[in-house]
Formats: sequence, structure tokens, C-alpha cells
Amino acid sequence: DCHQYTNRSCEECLKNVTCLWCASSRRCMEYPVRRILPPADLCELRSARWGVCWVNFEALIIAMSVVGGTLLIMLGVCCCCCCCKKKSKKQVSRGPLIVPDKDDERAAREREKRRVRQEERRAEMKSRHDEIRRKYGTV
Repeated sequence: DCHQYTNRSCEECLKNVTCLWCASSRRCMEYPVRRILPPADLCELRSARWGVCWVNFEALIIAMSVVGGTLLIMLGVCCCCCCCKKKSKKQVSRGPLIVPDKDDERAAREREKRRVRQEERRAEMKSRHDEIRRKYGTV
């Protein structure tokens, strides 16, 4: 029973983990387990202590918010770094040489095939035109 520690010390009250100490009224009471935070009519957040006497609920909420926000920011930065790393991985540089990845190599092969086909078509067209010129004597 937590009420027996009312008007005693915070340390005595909080030896029992189900107890909540209200510093402003020096009351020891059962922690309202149906709620996450104790209601204001029971005890103000800045006066409520649970677990340890040196941390009040107000400071605990602020600290948890800062830690949670920091973790979210760190997670976002890590995700951005991973995305940037994947993009930059396409061209990994090792000194003066650039090592292309598979997509770059495939694109280069396709470009080379197109260039070769275009050169073949040009040569074919030139030979046709030369043949026509010879036929009509305009060479």
C-alpha cells in the first residue's frame, strides 16, 4: 500500500515500483496504470516522480522527445547516405581510373553496336550512290 509512505521521503515511497511520489503535496500514491501519464488533478507532471526521485515526468517527456527526435533524424540521415552511396556506386573511382558498373557497360555496348550498324549503313549507301554515278557516268 503506497499511501502509508505519504509525508515521508521520496526514496521510501519509490522503493515500491507501483508507487508514484508527488513532490508538491508530499503524497505517495498508487501509479494510475490505466493511463500513461498521471492526470493533473492527481499530481502535476513537474512534481510527479516514478522510479527515481531525481527525474520528474516533465523532464522525462522532454528528454524522451529529444532522444526520439535525434533517433529519427539519424535514421533519415542514414537513409539519405545509403541512397547517395548507391547512386555514387555507379562510378567508383580508384585513382585516375573509373570502374563502370554493369548498367554502364551494357549501355556502352549498345552504343557501340548502334555506331557500327550506322557505319555499315553509311558504307552501303555510299556504294549504292557510287554505283548509280558510274551507271550514269557522273563520277
